Amino acid sequence: MADIKELIPEFFYMPEFLTNNNHFELGEKQSGEELNDIVLPTWAKGDPHEFIRVHREALECDYVSAHLHEWIDLIFGYKQQGKEAFEACNVFHHFFYEGSVDIDKIEDPLKKQSTIAFIHNFGQMPKQLFKKPHRQRKVVFLPTVISGTSITPDGAPSSGLEGRRLSPFNKNLFQLMPTRDPILRVHGEVHQIMCLDKQHVVAVEKNRVFLPPTYNRYFAWGYPDRSARVAVMEKDGEKVTSVYEQLHQGKILCATVTESNLLLTAGDSTVVYVWEISPGGLKERGRLQLNLKHTLHGHTAAVTCLATSDHYSIIVSGSEDKTCIVWDLAKEVYFVRELGDHPGPVVMLAINNMNGNIVTGTDSTLHLWTLNGTLLAEVNVFPTGKSKFLCCAVSEMFDWDKDNVIVTGSSDGVVRMWSLDYEKEGALTQKIRRQKSVGPVGTESPSDKMADQDTPSPVPQKSEGEGKEEVEKAKVERRSSTDSESVYFNAFSGQDEGVDGKGEESTNSGEGTDHQSTAGTKDE
Repeated sequence: MADIKELIPEFFYMPEFLTNNNHFELGEKQSGEELNDIVLPTWAKGDPHEFIRVHREALECDYVSAHLHEWIDLIFGYKQQGKEAFEACNVFHHFFYEGSVDIDKIEDPLKKQSTIAFIHNFGQMPKQLFKKPHRQRKVVFLPTVISGTSITPDGAPSSGLEGRRLSPFNKNLFQLMPTRDPILRVHGEVHQIMCLDKQHVVAVEKNRVFLPPTYNRYFAWGYPDRSARVAVMEKDGEKVTSVYEQLHQGKILCATVTESNLLLTAGDSTVVYVWEISPGGLKERGRLQLNLKHTLHGHTAAVTCLATSDHYSIIVSGSEDKTCIVWDLAKEVYFVRELGDHPGPVVMLAINNMNGNIVTGTDSTLHLWTLNGTLLAEVNVFPTGKSKFLCCAVSEMFDWDKDNVIVTGSSDGVVRMWSLDYEKEGALTQKIRRQKSVGPVGTESPSDKMADQDTPSPVPQKSEGEGKEEVEKAKVERRSSTDSESVYFNAFSGQDEGVDGKGEESTNSGEGTDHQSTAGTKDE
């Protein structure tokens, strides 16, 4: 073989290296065409993020895991040299192997320079580590669920129940059903829900947030005297252990906690406060001390929401000034970037710990950003303001899984699940994935409720009415794309309200609507 080539790690996690974001002058082709971004294959749909996702999905698949030992044998193992390498067609120029040439002993400077250039340009074999065949990795092939029937790798059907048990919720959205009875009751509006394990779910009311590591304590704010408190949840009730007065200027409007015991608070003072939580002294057993570490200045109006990610060591703050700011939490907290202008005050935030994507939302719009500030998608769900967003969350199965969803809750009592799809002008390049909305149990159905709701439209608003069950699409304004391809948010809501081509609402009688908590589907 002529040279040794391996894909660098960036092919599996960093889409930014494929684009010339810094606008460097890279020269021209002989045809006069200016070199700029990497030209991607058609299956990448013109999107570097999709290119990296597919590469990562291929790298992490069961087939690669089952054959990984063969690659190790070729590069680091017994097939690197000798008879086995010849039989495997794995033989290269002798300069490429360790110890085959001693550069320091070459006296002719021209020959020495040419030998070094030859090795640099055509590669070098790593040190041989194994003399025997590497053991094959044990791979457990999980059944793939298709419409309730699980299919094993050899194509044989197996128990449908077994398949459903192995598949995560985002693979079977249409099998989601609300429970008949609440699994937990709180005394007010729910603010935070945590799954401590597969059997235990805890929740606290509005203006409260759990404190790690045991999560049996919470930090509370919003009292008339503007104080803040820490309470312990015990079997016989809740006990306040700490009270903090004049914690900072103005009202506290939001708070969150990191896994490293940092408390973040913010409010109408426009400042984000970072506190270190530490236990009290011997005389203050059970009391927690808050030591101010940083004050973050950047917003010009009240800060309404906060989110943190220990995986990426970042803080994201949203404000009534229609902006979000990303802060670095690694060592010294400092400003990183601002996430564009939103059409209204930012009311909800979520960070995907698997890929670093950031979800932001106003009362009516939903936005998805990369960690580096690239807008991936946005959608206007409530253009007339009859309902508004309240909260959001993200699924974190695998960062290369295209079936991951964004979950939103709104004032109409409906939980919506959103995914990303790609669309060219006039036709979808892939089938719209089915999504679902779940309404409250024991009340009117989501179809009844959403008949009085706004119909989602892209941002900028671009809607189409069919007078039937709608698949909501939110168009992305791809900042760096040069082709006609776009990315869309999809959320199936099963509503009976459409929007005509002029942007005006049009409704039908709603006959034939499924008045249950599950919605129908529409494929395009």
